[in-house]
Amino acid sequence: MPYDNRWRLNRLYNLVKRFFDGIASLLGLILLTPFFGLIALLIRSESPGPVFYRSLRAGRRGKNFHMLKFRTMRECPESYSGPPVTAQDDPRVTPLGHWLRGTKLNELPQLWNVLKGEMSLVGPRPEDPQIVAQWPEEVRGELLAVRPGITSPASVLYRQEEKLLNGGDMMNDYLSNILPDKLRLDRLYLRNRSLLTDLDIIFLTLIALLPRLKRIPIPESLLIWGPLSAFASRYFSWFLADSMVAFSAVAVSGVIWRIETPLDLGVGVSFGIAVGIALLFSIINSILGLGRVSWRHARPALALDLALSSGLVTLSLFLLDWFWPSGSFLPPGMLLVSGLLAFLGFLTLRYRARLITGLATRWLHHRGRISVLGERVLIVGAGECGQLAAWLLQKSSLSSAFSIVGMVDDDPRKQNLTVDGCQVLGLTRDIPGLVEKKDIGLILFAISKVQPAEQARILSLCRQTPARLVIIPDLLQILQNYLFQPGEKVHDKSLV
Repeated sequence: MPYDNRWRLNRLYNLVKRFFDGIASLLGLILLTPFFGLIALLIRSESPGPVFYRSLRAGRRGKNFHMLKFRTMRECPESYSGPPVTAQDDPRVTPLGHWLRGTKLNELPQLWNVLKGEMSLVGPRPEDPQIVAQWPEEVRGELLAVRPGITSPASVLYRQEEKLLNGGDMMNDYLSNILPDKLRLDRLYLRNRSLLTDLDIIFLTLIALLPRLKRIPIPESLLIWGPLSAFASRYFSWFLADSMVAFSAVAVSGVIWRIETPLDLGVGVSFGIAVGIALLFSIINSILGLGRVSWRHARPALALDLALSSGLVTLSLFLLDWFWPSGSFLPPGMLLVSGLLAFLGFLTLRYRARLITGLATRWLHHRGRISVLGERVLIVGAGECGQLAAWLLQKSSLSSAFSIVGMVDDDPRKQNLTVDGCQVLGLTRDIPGLVEKKDIGLILFAISKVQPAEQARILSLCRQTPARLVIIPDLLQILQNYLFQPGEKVHDKSLV
């Protein structure tokens, strides 16, 4: 997408997000006022001191602000001079404060910060300026470019953070183990955020706070690419596109039929039939599992599944037309032509990006035959480089030498999808477990665009396994150099 279009979409997203934040925070403050009053009375009756605690936080563009919370600590010098993070059984926290923290009700006053424009409902959690000063410059610039939020994927996954912090070295444990992962999650959210993603996070935050569900772990990918985002991307958007294809198919078949027989369906009837075709097609595709296919990289064999679903849709229309109370609404021949044209449209729509893939596959089939022993392979990365690796190992003469078990990728939108015939089995952090479980013998690191620190983290995970590691800056050349030496035994776990 051109930069100008990205900028416009990002600006539109920010405007809509700010409007939604303002309306939601205002309604929340109005509706929760009686509840706020009750909590205020409980706090004042339990211990002397103010109802609210104003905590200094780093906000958008590095501008500090005071984040509101219900006071949960005793009003004493130790509460202000102690560490900025709290651990389980912290003596500074009052009994009521423990309950407010456990239910996250102490965070509700931040609706006022949202209304003022200092925070958003969803965004990276604001940190103490002293901790922010220790962030890497690249991370600080990225996270402080947006408004911090009341909730985020990191705050949901680490909702039991206080229970993870115990012992005398609590602050160092937070900075060394918890904070880096929270920063990673915040950056991952920023790179995948949308209005639907924000709604997903708000919904999952409310679910995670329910007493019976708060201890159930929520998958990381579900927070970054949740049910609403997945439904809109994998089903609703295809339904809209398929409706247009079906409408075009009905319109074209109507024009063809009108050459020989008078026919006047009207736009309303044609559109209704098109929506019915698209709806039936979407339902059948969902049953067949075609909604979870990455069609940009789908194998040609899946066209047979599209033919099956299109055939079932056409058969359903024939039966509906046959038993229609007021008589046939479309001639049977026109239904058949409409079904055929719709199938061709569905097929073209999903395989529109297959030309380049087909050319690459044909080029790989013309490579020379290479004889090596077979290996079970895990591909790290489901992007262009990973797909090229899959093409080479699956569709060239190398297909008899290697068995691709699957891929791993940190893009939440690719989880559980099939990319060029390979299933995305999990995230990069799952590599050690997958190698052991799937008996992987060879790992292909196939990520061409990655930050050095992130590459070092992934390679470190790969080298913790007994599998051999091939780093692929140039996939074809590296594999050819490796495979033309079948007699040599590689002792080093890394090929560069």
